Amino acid sequence: MAKRTSPIDDGLVELGLEIGQIVRYFAITTSDRRPRPREGVVLRRERDGSVGLRDDRGRARAIPPERIEVRILGPRGGEQWIPLTDNGSGLQLGLF
Repeated sequence: MAKRTSPIDDGLVELGLEIGQIVRYFAITTSDRRPRPREGVVLRRERDGSVGLRDDRGRARAIPPERIEVRILGPRGGEQWIPLTDNGSGLQLGLF
């Protein structure tokens, strides 16, 4: 296995993510079994295609891209969360 020498993860670039970026994902809580949004920091792209995150409690997570949302800032500075896999909205994710 080759050692990574670059801080850029090409698997993340094709998804429009960067290492250290804050994203939101949905996790099912044990108390009420409803998905709740949680924030995490992007670490890497896993072999199975999921995204490796560090959650707010410091735990490592592997979350499928379909369950991840990215933060964008609107024209007036308001924060919005859009699904990572939503490519048809005309937004440019790399410019925030």
